[in-house]
Amino acid sequence: MYSSDSISTILAVSLVLVLSPHLSRLLRLPTAPIEIILGSILAIFGIISVENDNFSLLSDVGFLYLMFLAGLEVNLKSIFKMPRVYIIKSLYFLLVMWSLAFILGIAFNLETFLILVLPLISIGILATLSKEYGKELRWIKMAFLVGTLGEVLSIVALTIFEAYSTVSSTEEFVAKIALLVIFLSAIVILYLLFKRIFWWYPELKTVLMPSNKITDGRYQDLRLAIGLFFIMIAIMMQLHLEVAFGAFIAGMFISTFFHHKKELEERMSSFGFGFLVPVFFIHVGASFDLRNIFISDILITTLLILFLMFSIRLIAAFTLSFIKEKSQIVLIAFSLYMPLTLMIAVATIAKLHSGINEFDYYAVILASILEVIISMLVIKILMREKKTT
Repeated sequence: MYSSDSISTILAVSLVLVLSPHLSRLLRLPTAPIEIILGSILAIFGIISVENDNFSLLSDVGFLYLMFLAGLEVNLKSIFKMPRVYIIKSLYFLLVMWSLAFILGIAFNLETFLILVLPLISIGILATLSKEYGKELRWIKMAFLVGTLGEVLSIVALTIFEAYSTVSSTEEFVAKIALLVIFLSAIVILYLLFKRIFWWYPELKTVLMPSNKITDGRYQDLRLAIGLFFIMIAIMMQLHLEVAFGAFIAGMFISTFFHHKKELEERMSSFGFGFLVPVFFIHVGASFDLRNIFISDILITTLLILFLMFSIRLIAAFTLSFIKEKSQIVLIAFSLYMPLTLMIAVATIAKLHSGINEFDYYAVILASILEVIISMLVIKILMREKKTT
């Protein structure tokens, strides 16, 4: 029989799933920060609890599925087709941003975990901007290119951080990094191999992912995607590497080689953001006690994170010399200023491995929420001014 706690958790989570999209439209904000806040409020009143095993399990699956969806947004072929100058400038942007993060992090005597948080980039919420303002705007195109490369780099950094957090000696860390390098080399070899195979036998893509009009193959694309998702998770668990990285690679493989199945990404996203991912955000909110945000140490750390994260992005954006309008540079900086999903991912992993104190955990979660709200408001104001002028 189910306990009363489990029943109340199911009912509460279900209500948040139903109500959060309506609140999102009302407040004109993404659903993620709303779900985090609602989860925190429900936890304060004791309606839901992170101690519930089923709730925690669903949250873990939601987190991995979120990383899988992040991989779906990365198409390596489209990146390689971009003009070389754009790719070079994007890499220079990332080099400047990461360098500034380390310099300023050391200057302000931040913990290693917080230094890693500063240059994180995620394009999950950036996708909502492209839907609202259009993919053809130059600043959105540039933000997507920088964001895509930055997200890959962020995921690799996240994996290295996880390896650093779980070892007890330098030898173990070196061994784990060596294993990661071998794994990445194998992934590159497989990418080149599949690229050649699909070039010689393009019909193989249709065999693996037949048209939805064929009755027997109607759900083959979903089965292949979900199967690859769990296969990569199993491989990473066997290698004792960061499981989220495996989920990300699985999504990137599907996006790169099966980008012709546009409806697949929509179906995967609708299931993820309709159920699994919100459960993860609600769970994060339940672990975040809103009553602690007024503690001075948390507020100071939050403000410092907000200031440093925007500063390094704005300075790095000025390296994009081919963009002359200052307003577009500011738009790029703000569009890359909301890595909510990856910030929460890093905070979750750090908390799981006891690599972060409670105050810093709260500061990162609070900063991730405020960044989304600030960026959305500022971008809306700047775009409104551009239209009037």
